[in-house]
Amino acid sequence: MIRIMSVASSSPAAGAGIRPGESIVSINGEPVLDEIDYQALIVHPHLEISIVGEDGTARSVTVAKSRWESLGLVLDETVVMKPRRCRNHCVFCFIDQMPPGMRNSLYVKDDDWRLSLMMGNYVTLTNVDDEEFVRILRRKASPLYISVHATDGDVRCRMLRNPNAGNILDRLTALKNHGLQFHAQIVLCPGYNDGDVLKKTLDDLASLWPSALSVAIVPIGMTRYREKLAKIPCVDREMAEHLILEIEKFQERCLSDFGTRFAFLSDEFYCICGLDIPGEEIYEGYPQIENGVGLIRQFEDECEEAYRELSGRSVSGHSSTVRLVIPTGVSVAAHIEKMCKRYAPDYVHAEVIPVTNRFFGESITVTGLIVGRDLLDALKEKDFDAVLISESMLRENTECFLDDMTLDDVRKKIGKPVRIVENKGDSFIRALFLLEDYHE
Repeated sequence: MIRIMSVASSSPAAGAGIRPGESIVSINGEPVLDEIDYQALIVHPHLEISIVGEDGTARSVTVAKSRWESLGLVLDETVVMKPRRCRNHCVFCFIDQMPPGMRNSLYVKDDDWRLSLMMGNYVTLTNVDDEEFVRILRRKASPLYISVHATDGDVRCRMLRNPNAGNILDRLTALKNHGLQFHAQIVLCPGYNDGDVLKKTLDDLASLWPSALSVAIVPIGMTRYREKLAKIPCVDREMAEHLILEIEKFQERCLSDFGTRFAFLSDEFYCICGLDIPGEEIYEGYPQIENGVGLIRQFEDECEEAYRELSGRSVSGHSSTVRLVIPTGVSVAAHIEKMCKRYAPDYVHAEVIPVTNRFFGESITVTGLIVGRDLLDALKEKDFDAVLISESMLRENTECFLDDMTLDDVRKKIGKPVRIVENKGDSFIRALFLLEDYHE
């Protein structure tokens, strides 16, 4: 049952006499538990809606409308769409590796298939009982984004430390049998789901194509806060090189069988090896870019395109050299330095600074986990006119780093401009050229 917050004037709901403050119990005899049910059921042109008033009085309303016309209601989703919590205790869980004393929101674990459908969040399905799984099938929830990790039930139970995690292959097969699609994710944990286990997982997922649309493989991220957690080795250069070769063979087979490479490695594996990122065609439209699969390739291609658009234009206006410093995660520093050497104009000297992550631990090498205090340490004794930082260092829609230091704190400490650059190649090129359409 969902409470109605408002009713649009001249809407089918208003014409039927539905009022704010009332609650929807069911539509065409099916219970309405949340926005998923509501949106799935209101597509029908003839609706029998069971409603309960604020005084508890029940009534039934008939609504006739065109098939895809909106009903005209705004629903109260503050309770029913509150994210469902994770029931796993994964050996690779990043939240379990967070340092103590940080803000509460950083310790929240969600695992909600509804957010997977609406926002592309990855979920394990371990908190979905049989009745709820039937609702997924009935509502045609597709595509979902599913953290598989291993199709071997025993291995998955051990990785997720959840005895109910072993039925994943049965559920993925049920999705295929009902015509639903999904993207998959594998967090590679050496000693758990690599080697033969990984081969089986990839083969099992490929057998579910085209229901299985793609699978991303990403390396485990480990902070220094693992005292009471499982001992897992990091993915090293030798392991990454071997994996790249094996996945290339698997991609060739899938390309021949299905017309898609199907499995994709995150950029981190190539960074670990010091290899160039593959060409754009390898990523087939970037279906797994939110997993860091092809981010660098897309960025480099955007830089090239933006540079071509600027070439030949008089954009300087600077009589002396401007010294920029660009702090980045260690893993991507070489790629950003390559972009600077290729594209920085004559009047800009750009120095890329790989920032050692002492807050989370030196094995954390991505730009998005650089905190304010490590940024300040990296800038010590550097001589520069301005700093360019990636927006990924800051909490979304804020100017706070993960350690709660603010951008103003950093600016006051260094006494120089700090400018935020969007994670887009054209924004980076324009920032290099000192054009003023980026945040300051």
